[in-house]
Amino acid sequence: MTVQTKNLIIAPHLPRHLRALIRSEKEFEDTAGLRVADGIREQILSGSADFMARVENGKQADPWLFGFAVIHKIDNVLIGTCGFPGPPDSNGVAEIAYGIAPSYQRRGYATEAATGLIEFAIRDARVKTIWAHTLAETNASTRVLEKCGFKKVGDAVDPENNLAVWRWERQVASASCR
Repeated sequence: MTVQTKNLIIAPHLPRHLRALIRSEKEFEDTAGLRVADGIREQILSGSADFMARVENGKQADPWLFGFAVIHKIDNVLIGTCGFPGPPDSNGVAEIAYGIAPSYQRRGYATEAATGLIEFAIRDARVKTIWAHTLAETNASTRVLEKCGFKKVGDAVDPENNLAVWRWERQVASASCR
């Protein structure tokens, strides 16, 4: 289940590691043996109540439920998280999301993380379409998705934050990230 890219190891989160990170970066570092880049704990803490409940009750890794740790190979640091809000739906749609620590941004790591998620998702025969959402403005995430073959297909409202977002879509058969 682990995906490796040029600079990253994208490894399924273990619920016990996530619980340790929720408690403190030090506890995560002691438990997982990895340092944590600034901002990553806050990404985890901003998760939905449903995600937090899954983490609290989780026993084993399940990328569809807990996502992935984005680990910088050379630095051996947790620099991001990526994953899915859940398994593919009945229409074969899987949605991806990713976040990279500010000190590691603008180096192509979000594109590598998105590539890893896509590689994982297309191995699942249920997945026919991959979605992503971004703020409704041109930004770094929109460029990542464009590099990965996504097309903007419409507008939506993020129900958790009541924000206008753009919906992006990619059919599984389309080209890989450039």
